Amino acid sequence: MPYRGDVFAPGHYYHVYNRGAGKSLLFFNPGNYEHCLRLVKQYSQTYRVAVIAYCLMPNHYHFLLRQETDEPLSRFINVLFNAYVQAMNRQQGRSGTLFEGRFRHVWVDREEYLVYLCRYIHLNPVAAGLVSQPGDWPYSNYLEWVGQRVGTLKDEAFIRERFPAPEAYRLFVADRQDEVKTRSRIDRYGWD
Repeated sequence: MPYRGDVFAPGHYYHVYNRGAGKSLLFFNPGNYEHCLRLVKQYSQTYRVAVIAYCLMPNHYHFLLRQETDEPLSRFINVLFNAYVQAMNRQQGRSGTLFEGRFRHVWVDREEYLVYLCRYIHLNPVAAGLVSQPGDWPYSNYLEWVGQRVGTLKDEAFIRERFPAPEAYRLFVADRQDEVKTRSRIDRYGWD
């Protein structure tokens, strides 16, 4: 059983997120994002976690994950971000916590919210004003979803079951891009 009594179950989807302590940076340069994604790839294979959607932002992250085995998703997250924090502390000559506490997560219990949550995650950099188009942000898997980049941090079957053609997902995201109202439709699945 995970430390805080949370129950994670195989085949279930979870929105996992956290931010830097005091909303400070988690990623200090492009290499940090890339290192984190290498760790995600490595540990998602080790712990058999399916990465559905992700976005790494300067001071926070979002993942939509599916637990594939009885191994709690919390182990994957803890190992992943312990390794990342150790690397950042060495690189930055710092010590201590990088995050604002333990990661947060929400069990996504309704199928219809899965795709809205993916859109919300992929539109995060647009909503934050970092880019004008989700495809301009290199630290999410939006480009893999729309077939513009080859990558392994995605679940092709999940994507094609819901969006048979990449253009369908691009249009689904564009439908809300200007107003970025996705957050209000899935409030209970995101930040407090």
